[in-house]
Amino acid sequence: MSSRTKKFILPEDEIPRYWYNIQAEMKNKPMPPLHPGTKQPLKAEDLFPIFAEELSRQELDQENTWIEIPEEVREMYKNYRSTPLVRAYGLEKAIGTPAHIYFKNESVSPIGSHKLNSALAQAYYCKQEGITNITTETGAGQWGAALSYAAKVFGIEAAVYQVKISYEQKPYRRSIMQTFGAQVTPSPSMSTRAGKDILTAHPNYQGSLGTAISEAIELAQTTPNCKYTLGSVLSHVALHQTIIGLEAEKQMEMAGEYPDIVIGCFGGGSNFAGIAFPFMRHTIKEGKKTRFVAAEPASCPKLTRGKFQYDFGDEAGYTPLLPMYTLGHNFAPANIHAGGLRYHGAGVIVSQLLKDGYMEAVDIKQLDSFDAGMIFAQSEGIIPAPESCHAISAAIDEAKKCIETGEEKVILFNLSGHGLLDMTSYDKYLSGDLVNYSLTDEDIQKNLDEIGKLD
Repeated sequence: MSSRTKKFILPEDEIPRYWYNIQAEMKNKPMPPLHPGTKQPLKAEDLFPIFAEELSRQELDQENTWIEIPEEVREMYKNYRSTPLVRAYGLEKAIGTPAHIYFKNESVSPIGSHKLNSALAQAYYCKQEGITNITTETGAGQWGAALSYAAKVFGIEAAVYQVKISYEQKPYRRSIMQTFGAQVTPSPSMSTRAGKDILTAHPNYQGSLGTAISEAIELAQTTPNCKYTLGSVLSHVALHQTIIGLEAEKQMEMAGEYPDIVIGCFGGGSNFAGIAFPFMRHTIKEGKKTRFVAAEPASCPKLTRGKFQYDFGDEAGYTPLLPMYTLGHNFAPANIHAGGLRYHGAGVIVSQLLKDGYMEAVDIKQLDSFDAGMIFAQSEGIIPAPESCHAISAAIDEAKKCIETGEEKVILFNLSGHGLLDMTSYDKYLSGDLVNYSLTDEDIQKNLDEIGKLD
């Protein structure tokens, strides 16, 4: 293979046929989700009222290492997969690093992000069960767009609650969802009890993913033949996203290299899990010395400054109690433009892996993330999503360390989406109107004291 090969692409017949379930190989299994009323560990059937039955089983599956991808889903994957593994020669040159930087380009999906990998799977399982309506929440809109498209593909009606600040910041993602036939409502809204309660207490509240989840779950529970779907955090979502890393593993072999460092931006954990888990299995089973770095926003630092604790996944307390690193389900994130990362907690698998030392986390300030996004755009020709800019920033930081040491480390990060629908945030950056948000220890502790009462 030429040393100057830019892109590595798998042929369609090499697209993986199974998702990788890391739970089955973890030495310390994630603690069980608890019923919010009884505080007893949940069984799969306890989740049936909210999720499709097969998704509920996948959520709690700690035995099967490989889960077969349904042929109908795999056929839809072929519309955009495999996605390219790209050697970032331009970025390497711009930084002046001896490091070898690669990125998995998930921005080439029809909706511009990795989210479609799980949306197609979730819509398929709902259709197989005879469900006619699905609900969900979305922050920046990538997940909402993906779920709206997937619902249309499988002939299901979709209703999306979009975090109000993102609904206003990113009108074209709202338009995309509506183009695919979804009903889109800014959250919090007056259409649910959860939304009414929040708006009554905080009339000008700009919303959070926790609030939007509460509204979507409530609508699902009060609508006949309707189920709720989620774009991150949950274990079955992480499972579906492992298609990313499984492809990347084969593509790194094509490139003749293996990553020393694997990086993903971090909101609830879906794209980080997708790129990291397939490589992490070699660390768990064979002792490979790969570092795994989750890059989260400094304004929502659940991994770096949160607490490992049972907490609700939503603001109203409708979800099961999840064992996770959290800032508290009442935590109201700052209105940063990386709307997909504005979530108070981390998925249970990632939380356990962080607790056990298999991975690490860094927090990135908003301006630093956009600085990195600009360098990447100018050197590689792709304008990255604000969420992805966090991974790029972490990758640049690692590459700069190699300048000091002279090491040719291999760095792999996930470009989880493009930023072509986020240009208002770039406009604000370019005009000097973006700011860094900082959190005091007092801000964080106030919310952590609240969840301490759940013990």
